[in-house]
Amino acid sequence: MDAVSHEDWPVERLAQVSGTSEAHFARSFRQAFGVPPHRYLLTRRIERAKALLRETELSITEIALQTGWNSLGTFGRIFRDVTGESPGATRARGTDARHDLVPECMVRAATRPQLTIAVSEKRRREEGDTEGPQEMEVL
Repeated sequence: MDAVSHEDWPVERLAQVSGTSEAHFARSFRQAFGVPPHRYLLTRRIERAKALLRETELSITEIALQTGWNSLGTFGRIFRDVTGESPGATRARGTDARHDLVPECMVRAATRPQLTIAVSEKRRREEGDTEGPQEMEVL
């Protein structure tokens, strides 16, 4: 999933690749990584998009397509929801000087989006809606 995060990875495909049932795979994945497979994949896609925005001159549309989104609007909305800024603002901010002093793996780990709740749930909470489903704490 990490190597080809731009591809679609439904639980059915992941379970087939791992040789387990869908329910067992989803449960085991969440237990191992602390998030469901979809949120893990979303995190990887956002990380890759941030790196491409910092390190390349590719257009934002090209980056959206290369990181697995079929819609520029969806990419921009989710990117902003997860990172707190638009792809354009991320690019404009440019490469931080600290990145030259710290190994890239450390920078990625420190700036990895923490998607412990669904993006739609995060957006709903930020808008002040306190009603609706609440995320259960994972032990």
